Amino acid sequence: MASFSQLVDNVVVNTFELQPAQTRIGRRADNDIRIDEISVSGHHAVIEAVPNVYLEGTVDFYITDSDSTNGTFVNDIRVESRQRLNSNDVVRVGWNEFRFVDEDENALEKTAYILD
Repeated sequence: MASFSQLVDNVVVNTFELQPAQTRIGRRADNDIRIDEISVSGHHAVIEAVPNVYLEGTVDFYITDSDSTNGTFVNDIRVESRQRLNSNDVVRVGWNEFRFVDEDENALEKTAYILD
């Protein structure tokens, strides 16, 4: 199962389990992960769960910024298009930090992308 843990001073304060298809992040009430904070746009970003094309039974996670005002960053690099997430990536949504954790990710899955 994959999760998204909110960090404050590198300490987990909230953990959200990601939805099977997509998880919407933003300030508005209709998001799956609601962050009521001024640096977060109403609809800020989306995380998608997509079946891995190389390894049957595994799922890849991708994040896309929804044209937010303050941006979405993965490991301090701004997300310009759809970005694949790896376990332990640090994601910044506005001024909020999260750690993406995928307990099912394995080394073979990462190797498949290197070979692509």
